[in-house]
Amino acid sequence: MTLRKAGVLLAALMALSACGAESVWAPEEAVARAAYVPEGPATVTLLTAINNRSGSGGHSALLIDGAQRLLFDPAGSWHHPNVPERNDVLYGISPQLFDFYMDYHARETYHMVVQEVEVSPEVAAQLSRAVQEYGAVSQAQCALSISRILSATPGFESVGTGWFPNRMMNRFEELPGVRTSQVFDDDSDDNLELLQAQGRAQLYLPEEFGG
Repeated sequence: MTLRKAGVLLAALMALSACGAESVWAPEEAVARAAYVPEGPATVTLLTAINNRSGSGGHSALLIDGAQRLLFDPAGSWHHPNVPERNDVLYGISPQLFDFYMDYHARETYHMVVQEVEVSPEVAAQLSRAVQEYGAVSQAQCALSISRILSATPGFESVGTGWFPNRMMNRFEELPGVRTSQVFDDDSDDNLELLQAQGRAQLYLPEEFGG
Protein backbone atom coordinates (compact mmCIF):
# COMPACT_ATOMS: atom_id res chain seq x y z
CA MET A 1 0.00 0.00 0.00
CA THR A 2 1.37 3.44 -0.92
CA LEU A 3 1.69 6.21 1.65
CA ARG A 4 -0.96 8.18 -0.17
CA LYS A 5 -3.44 5.30 -0.06
CA ALA A 6 -2.63 4.70 3.59
CA GLY A 7 -3.32 8.33 4.37
CA VAL A 8 -6.65 8.22 2.55
CA LEU A 9 -7.62 5.06 4.42
CA LEU A 10 -6.67 6.59 7.78
CA ALA A 11 -8.71 9.70 7.03
CA ALA A 12 -11.70 7.54 6.10
CA LEU A 13 -11.40 5.52 9.31
CA MET A 14 -11.21 8.73 11.35
CA ALA A 15 -14.35 10.05 9.66
CA LEU A 16 -16.25 6.83 10.31
CA SER A 17 -15.08 6.77 13.92
CA ALA A 18 -16.17 10.36 14.48
CA CYS A 19 -19.62 9.52 13.13
CA GLY A 20 -19.95 6.83 15.81
CA ALA A 21 -19.41 9.17 18.77
CA GLU A 22 -22.43 9.48 21.04
CA SER A 23 -23.63 13.04 21.62
CA VAL A 24 -24.59 14.00 25.18
CA TRP A 25 -26.11 17.39 25.94
CA ALA A 26 -27.09 18.36 29.48
CA PRO A 27 -29.76 21.07 29.82
CA GLU A 28 -28.70 24.66 30.36
CA GLU A 29 -30.13 24.86 33.88
CA ALA A 30 -28.11 21.83 35.00
CA VAL A 31 -24.89 23.26 33.57
CA ALA A 32 -25.48 26.68 35.13
CA ARG A 33 -26.36 25.19 38.51
CA ALA A 34 -23.27 22.98 38.61
CA ALA A 35 -20.71 25.62 37.57
CA TYR A 36 -17.62 25.66 39.80
CA VAL A 37 -15.32 28.71 39.82
CA PRO A 38 -11.81 27.83 41.06
CA GLU A 39 -9.60 30.12 43.07
CA GLY A 40 -6.19 31.29 41.92
CA PRO A 41 -4.73 31.99 38.48
CA ALA A 42 -5.92 30.41 35.26
CA THR A 43 -4.31 27.03 34.63
CA VAL A 44 -4.38 24.14 32.19
CA THR A 45 -3.71 20.62 33.45
CA LEU A 46 -3.03 17.59 31.28
CA LEU A 47 -4.04 14.31 32.94
CA THR A 48 -2.58 11.06 31.62
CA ALA A 49 -3.31 7.50 32.78
CA ILE A 50 -0.14 5.38 32.55
CA ASN A 51 -0.15 1.58 32.63
CA ASN A 52 1.94 0.42 35.61
CA ARG A 53 3.11 -2.69 33.78
CA SER A 54 3.87 -1.54 30.26
CA GLY A 55 4.34 2.21 30.77
CA SER A 56 1.99 2.93 27.89
CA GLY A 57 -0.60 5.69 28.00
CA GLY A 58 -4.18 4.58 28.48
CA HIS A 59 -6.18 7.81 28.56
CA SER A 60 -5.81 11.60 28.39
CA ALA A 61 -7.98 14.39 29.76
CA LEU A 62 -7.64 18.16 30.02
CA LEU A 63 -8.63 20.26 33.04
CA ILE A 64 -9.12 23.98 32.37
CA ASP A 65 -9.38 26.44 35.27
CA GLY A 66 -10.62 29.66 33.77
CA ALA A 67 -13.85 31.59 34.29
CA GLN A 68 -15.14 28.21 35.46
CA ARG A 69 -13.59 24.75 35.71
CA LEU A 70 -14.10 22.45 32.73
CA LEU A 71 -12.89 18.87 32.47
CA PHE A 72 -12.57 17.70 28.88
CA ASP A 73 -12.65 13.91 29.19
CA PRO A 74 -12.84 12.66 25.59
CA ALA A 75 -14.41 9.21 25.32
CA GLY A 76 -14.04 8.90 29.10
CA SER A 77 -15.86 6.32 31.22
CA TRP A 78 -16.12 8.23 34.54
CA HIS A 79 -19.47 9.79 35.37
CA HIS A 80 -21.33 11.13 38.38
CA PRO A 81 -25.03 11.99 38.80
CA ASN A 82 -24.15 15.54 39.91
CA VAL A 83 -21.80 16.25 37.01
CA PRO A 84 -23.58 17.45 33.85
CA GLU A 85 -21.90 16.58 30.55
CA ARG A 86 -21.97 18.12 27.13
CA ASN A 87 -20.12 16.05 24.55
CA ASP A 88 -17.22 14.96 26.80
CA VAL A 89 -17.03 18.29 28.65
CA LEU A 90 -17.81 17.81 32.35
CA TYR A 91 -19.05 20.75 34.44
CA GLY A 92 -19.00 21.45 38.16
CA ILE A 93 -15.78 19.59 38.99
CA SER A 94 -15.24 20.73 42.57
CA PRO A 95 -12.11 19.54 44.43
CA GLN A 96 -14.13 16.66 45.86
CA LEU A 97 -15.38 15.56 42.46
CA PHE A 98 -11.90 15.94 40.98
CA ASP A 99 -10.63 13.61 43.71
CA PHE A 100 -13.38 11.16 42.71
CA TYR A 101 -12.21 11.36 39.10
CA MET A 102 -8.59 10.74 40.02
CA ASP A 103 -9.46 7.90 42.40
CA TYR A 104 -11.45 6.21 39.64
CA HIS A 105 -8.49 6.26 37.25
CA ALA A 106 -5.58 5.62 39.62
CA ARG A 107 -5.70 1.94 40.55
CA GLU A 108 -3.56 -1.18 40.70
CA THR A 109 -2.93 -1.17 36.96
CA TYR A 110 -2.69 2.57 36.27
CA HIS A 111 -1.29 5.72 37.84
CA MET A 112 -2.05 9.30 36.86
CA VAL A 113 0.45 11.91 35.69
CA VAL A 114 -0.71 15.46 36.44
CA GLN A 115 0.95 18.30 34.47
CA GLU A 116 -0.22 21.81 35.34
CA VAL A 117 0.83 25.06 33.72
CA GLU A 118 -0.33 28.61 34.41
CA VAL A 119 -1.88 30.48 31.48
CA SER A 120 -3.46 33.85 30.82
CA PRO A 121 -7.22 34.23 31.27
CA GLU A 122 -7.44 34.76 27.51
CA VAL A 123 -5.79 31.42 26.75
CA ALA A 124 -8.00 29.67 29.31
CA ALA A 125 -11.04 31.23 27.64
CA GLN A 126 -9.88 30.11 24.18
CA LEU A 127 -9.34 26.54 25.40
CA SER A 128 -12.71 26.56 27.15
CA ARG A 129 -14.43 27.55 23.93
CA ALA A 130 -12.46 24.99 21.94
CA VAL A 131 -13.35 22.00 24.10
CA GLN A 132 -17.03 23.00 24.21
CA GLU A 133 -17.16 23.35 20.44
CA TYR A 134 -15.19 20.20 19.60
CA GLY A 135 -18.07 17.75 19.74
CA ALA A 136 -18.35 14.17 20.96
CA VAL A 137 -15.14 12.16 20.70
CA SER A 138 -14.96 8.52 19.60
CA GLN A 139 -13.07 5.76 21.38
CA ALA A 140 -9.25 5.82 21.15
CA GLN A 141 -9.23 9.50 20.08
CA CYS A 142 -8.68 11.11 23.49
CA ALA A 143 -5.08 12.17 22.82
CA LEU A 144 -5.86 13.11 19.21
CA SER A 145 -8.70 15.44 20.18
CA ILE A 146 -6.75 17.12 23.00
CA SER A 147 -3.58 17.52 20.94
CA ARG A 148 -5.56 19.09 18.10
CA ILE A 149 -7.01 21.65 20.50
CA LEU A 150 -3.72 22.37 22.27
CA SER A 151 -1.64 22.70 19.11
CA ALA A 152 -4.05 25.38 17.84
CA THR A 153 -3.66 27.40 21.07
CA PRO A 154 -0.98 30.09 21.59
CA GLY A 155 1.84 28.72 23.71
CA PHE A 156 0.98 25.08 23.07
CA GLU A 157 1.86 24.77 19.38
CA SER A 158 4.88 22.56 20.17
CA VAL A 159 2.60 19.83 21.54
CA GLY A 160 1.70 18.92 17.96
CA THR A 161 -1.04 16.44 17.07
CA GLY A 162 -1.08 12.70 17.49
CA TRP A 163 -2.90 9.61 18.71
CA PHE A 164 -0.64 8.60 21.61
CA PRO A 165 -1.12 9.88 25.21
CA ASN A 166 2.54 9.27 26.12
CA ARG A 167 3.86 11.33 23.24
CA MET A 168 1.58 14.25 24.08
CA MET A 169 2.52 13.98 27.76
CA ASN A 170 6.24 14.11 26.93
CA ARG A 171 5.82 17.16 24.70
CA PHE A 172 3.64 18.89 27.29
CA GLU A 173 6.41 18.33 29.84
CA GLU A 174 8.74 20.48 27.73
CA LEU A 175 6.51 23.56 28.05
CA PRO A 176 7.89 26.35 30.28
CA GLY A 177 6.63 26.36 33.87
CA VAL A 178 5.01 22.92 33.92
CA ARG A 179 4.48 21.45 37.41
CA THR A 180 4.29 17.65 37.35
CA SER A 181 3.07 15.19 39.95
CA GLN A 182 1.89 11.58 40.02
CA VAL A 183 -1.01 9.84 41.75
CA PHE A 184 -0.81 6.15 42.66
CA ASP A 185 -3.44 3.90 44.22
CA ASP A 186 -3.75 0.17 44.83
CA ASP A 187 -7.52 -0.07 44.33
CA SER A 188 -8.84 -2.99 42.31
CA ASP A 189 -8.94 -2.61 38.55
CA ASP A 190 -12.65 -3.42 38.71
CA ASN A 191 -13.82 0.00 39.85
CA LEU A 192 -17.54 -0.29 39.17
CA GLU A 193 -18.21 -0.55 42.92
CA LEU A 194 -16.11 2.58 43.49
CA LEU A 195 -18.12 4.48 40.87
CA GLN A 196 -21.36 3.45 42.54
CA ALA A 197 -20.06 4.49 45.98
CA GLN A 198 -19.04 7.90 44.61
CA GLY A 199 -22.54 8.36 43.26
CA ARG A 200 -23.99 7.77 46.74
CA ALA A 201 -21.46 9.91 48.62
CA GLN A 202 -22.49 13.19 50.25
CA LEU A 203 -21.18 16.16 48.31
CA TYR A 204 -19.86 19.40 49.75
CA LEU A 205 -21.28 22.66 48.48
CA PRO A 206 -19.05 24.46 45.93
CA GLU A 207 -18.88 27.57 48.10
CA GLU A 208 -17.09 25.53 50.76
CA PHE A 209 -14.19 25.44 48.32
CA GLY A 210 -14.32 29.14 47.51
CA GLY A 211 -16.26 28.60 44.27
